[in-house]
Amino acid sequence: MFGLRPAPDLCRPGLQWFNVDRPLTMADLRGRLVVLDFWTGCCVNCLNVQETLRRLSAAFADPAVVVVGVHSPKFPHEREPEAVAHAIERYDIRHPVVHDPDMLLWNGYGVRGWPTLVFVGPDGKVLGDLPGEPNAEKLITGIGRMVQGWRCGSQAEPPAPLPIAARPGDNGAGATRLRYPTKIKPLGYGGTRRWVCADSGHHQIVILDDDGREVRRFGSGEPGFIDLGAGDSAFNGPQGLIANGRSVFVADTGNHAIRRIDLETGSVGTLAGTGTRGGVLRRAASGQATALASVWDLALRGRSLFFANAGTHQLGVLDLDEGTVRPCAGSGQEDLVDGDAASACLAQPSSLAFAADGEALYFLDSEASALRRLELGAGGRVSTLVGAGLFEFGDANGPLASARFQHCLGLDWWDGRLVVADSYNGVLRVVDPDRGEVADLGERSFTCADGAFACSEPAGVAVAGPGRLLVADTNNHRLVELSVSARTARTWA
Repeated sequence: MFGLRPAPDLCRPGLQWFNVDRPLTMADLRGRLVVLDFWTGCCVNCLNVQETLRRLSAAFADPAVVVVGVHSPKFPHEREPEAVAHAIERYDIRHPVVHDPDMLLWNGYGVRGWPTLVFVGPDGKVLGDLPGEPNAEKLITGIGRMVQGWRCGSQAEPPAPLPIAARPGDNGAGATRLRYPTKIKPLGYGGTRRWVCADSGHHQIVILDDDGREVRRFGSGEPGFIDLGAGDSAFNGPQGLIANGRSVFVADTGNHAIRRIDLETGSVGTLAGTGTRGGVLRRAASGQATALASVWDLALRGRSLFFANAGTHQLGVLDLDEGTVRPCAGSGQEDLVDGDAASACLAQPSSLAFAADGEALYFLDSEASALRRLELGAGGRVSTLVGAGLFEFGDANGPLASARFQHCLGLDWWDGRLVVADSYNGVLRVVDPDRGEVADLGERSFTCADGAFACSEPAGVAVAGPGRLLVADTNNHRLVELSVSARTARTWA
């Protein structure tokens, strides 16, 4: 017997499929080694696995090996097929994907956490599973041995090709000026007011003037890890950034690196990260020799560049003078646990903002839908303002203790309060730490040229004046300007 037990069928009534012309059955997959990827769009560890699966698919073409994604949502928003379609497009997932909103396949295969790979043999029987992020080299080597052994013992005819669907061409987003923009920050360089934005889907950094007109771009537009001039350098899905003087520092998320753009020369260099996914940060070390993990956002205090190391659920600091990185909060365990900085548990930190006095760093833990604070004095501590656990989320205002977000991603200070891009709820929230309250901004009541205004997974927000906000309306591929006093919204870029 090649396998251990028959694999539950993937073709269930009501399940929606992507990247194929019709639902796939286990009979369709027979004769192949099948890798089932149980994932969800919010999970940074799941997103890291996608690069490994791309390498796997390139090494072993159908019909030897086929990857099938099983989208198993954590958050209510991720149950919506449109959200899944955006995640597939945004992260360039090309293999077949079945959306399993009620976790039927998850339960049928006995999966316990994200991400998990399940292996099904050519005879349609489950061989085993592999939770967590796999080592790409070991996975490819192991599957190569399995395929070789199967081929040596098989006399069967090759199976028919799978009904892979033609890609729709980015749903028109490839031709737009921005594609899945994320963080936007003030540039702070030159005599006129300008802004800098992470154009994540185009793998570029964009500078805009105060009217939203494009001034300059950095990056070739193709994913890569190249330190050259403005148009020849390459980034990979940058999420966050911060600017200071003549430099733009970039959280180059897909490259697990911190990059620097010299605004005078246009050149791009790497300050920290090796281009590969690293482990938990333990001690101070050379930035260029230290592998980071899905750097998601940056904040600057003097010559200290704080970064959200989302892949290891930590905050770190890059000393710009010494070139060293060190952990500053988070044990590396994913959870929501307060306490001293080294032992506190974080959950995918995704946005950073310093308090006005610079003595505390506020941050969003997206997987815990939480707003938290790191005190930077002696014996720094982490405390939680909003949020109660990894599986506590919702859409609720009121006192901090009972307020709830859903996978929040953007953060900035606004006249003593914090404005939060509550991404999966598609709204902006205003947090008043002094009064201990959370309220909606109410931007859905704003008027705009094309009717009622609504955001889709906003990933960034920047305060541009007393009553002016700039919002990354991420899934709508645009930046929006909100005039709070006039209650109006317009596409800014």
